[in-house]
Amino acid sequence: MGRDAETDVEEPLKVVRIAILLATLALSPGLGLAAGSGASSAAAAPGWVTQVSSHTGVPEFMIGIDKDTQTFFMFTKKSPLEVSRKLPCTTGSTPGDKMREGDMRTPEGVYFVEEKVPGKLDYGLYGDHAFSLNYPNPVDRLKGKTGHGIWIHGRGKQFVSNDTKGCVALTAQDISALNGHIPPGTPVVIAKKLSWTKEAGASEQTAHLLADRVRHWASDWQKKSDHFFEYFQPEKFAQTEGMSFAAFKSHKQGIFSRQPWINVMVDNVRVLQGPDYWVTTFEQYYRTQDLISAVGKRFYWQKDKDGAWRIVGGEYTEASPGIEARYLSSKRADMDRLLKGWLEAWLAADVDKYMSYYADDATNGKQTNAKAMRDYKAALWVSKTPTRIAADKVEVAMHQKGFKVSFVQTYEDSAGQSDKGQKTLVLAPKGDSFVILSETWSKM
Repeated sequence: MGRDAETDVEEPLKVVRIAILLATLALSPGLGLAAGSGASSAAAAPGWVTQVSSHTGVPEFMIGIDKDTQTFFMFTKKSPLEVSRKLPCTTGSTPGDKMREGDMRTPEGVYFVEEKVPGKLDYGLYGDHAFSLNYPNPVDRLKGKTGHGIWIHGRGKQFVSNDTKGCVALTAQDISALNGHIPPGTPVVIAKKLSWTKEAGASEQTAHLLADRVRHWASDWQKKSDHFFEYFQPEKFAQTEGMSFAAFKSHKQGIFSRQPWINVMVDNVRVLQGPDYWVTTFEQYYRTQDLISAVGKRFYWQKDKDGAWRIVGGEYTEASPGIEARYLSSKRADMDRLLKGWLEAWLAADVDKYMSYYADDATNGKQTNAKAMRDYKAALWVSKTPTRIAADKVEVAMHQKGFKVSFVQTYEDSAGQSDKGQKTLVLAPKGDSFVILSETWSKM
């Protein structure tokens, strides 16, 4: 456990707090220890004030912490955002945003649950369950913030507001009830003052912009374009990544030159607003001829001096189960569109459009390059134009060179010739589209 986890709370400080609490209870015998009882001391401290809105990119599930009122919220997006739970909590004993290790403050910003803390816990301090957060995040590190061991946990002892060394604590009963409902990756927005609205609000435009930026970033990555590097703020990204931006760029360009293609799917893009930054989360499925990887990612965005949003840091997480199936499903839609266009060009005997679907070195068993295929089709279609072409029982599978599309092909032409057979196309990604590398046909 880190020093900011509450294992080393000084005993004299405990005594003072208990004395204050008993004095307060003696003066106000009916006073409860609900959220908000410690708000007066925190109210004067500077801090981040934010509103969680129901913009289109907001996560389906998230946690919010209002330090002023000592309130823990669980939000669920059910068109629009709703509060599914509202519970009392207790945060750092010192008001304000966390800046250094041991300052007794709870950090303010956008954080994520990393894991359930393993092992037996001190019940008085932590209850039965604790969940670690990713403090300090990349923007925190850029600001020079220090510390670690910031958790959401229970509290088995008497529940007092503003009573932690920087963690967020709930009653032991409440944290037990939430066990199993706070998975890794859950976003946690912690603010001095946090409100929420069912409206999309002013954040809608920025949320939409940054979600699009993630998709364009993936597209430029696929294209192996130099524009890929323009999404990053070089100095800050280098600082958070621990390597020079020149080294990062050289590494990526080396991959660009070695790989015939790169294919990237981003899915489940979500957007969260922080104090002076935004965070996009998404799942990424990445393929080259040599590598397949599936990860979750977070990008931290800040505006540069020209007002453009750029990536200043990133984090990796685990992808959710089934991402490969979702990737293949998304590519099935792409394959269906390509197959439809290819068949239409063939039926129209449009040799230019038809050949645009092929790589320059494509083969079909008889012709060994695209030029030979073009010459053959152009000569054939002078006297025999297609009158009917159908593709049935289409199947799409991954192939080392890209994708394999198999189907039953039925063909008829103007000279009365007809045939039916099994056709297989091998396609490779090319930028945001695909090209046919080879085709084979066997009579049925």
